[in-house]
Parts: sequence; structure tokens; C-alpha cells
Amino acid sequence: MSGVKPGVTEKPVPSPCISVCVLNMEDVCTGCFRNADEITLWTSYNNDERRACKARALAREKVVNPFL
Repeated sequence: MSGVKPGVTEKPVPSPCISVCVLNMEDVCTGCFRNADEITLWTSYNNDERRACKARALAREKVVNPFL
């Protein structure tokens, strides 16, 4: 766990899901911008992996909406 003091439990990083679950032709959700594999694996990710996933999803979203 990065940035967490020893003995302190970090809260789970929340899912970016906004309940608009529709995959486009590239298997990317049009609501949260995670791909199908990332959605499936989310519950097995540790917090560092979840933060990385959210960063990738944000990068995908910025391609669609460059004003973010």
C-alpha cells in the first residue's frame, strides 16, 4: 500500500462505475471507461491496481472528451 503508514488499513478505492453499463465496439464501458477485463477484475485488484485502472479509464475518457 503506497503512502500508508504501517499498521494503518487503507480503505478500498471505490469503483468508478456510474451504473451506465454499456460496452462500445472496443469493449470499453461508455459510463466509467474501463474495459471489460478491468471491470471483471476490479474486485481482485489491490488499491494500487485500482488507482492505475482509474487513471487508464480517465485517459480513455479524455480521448472522448478533451475538456476534462
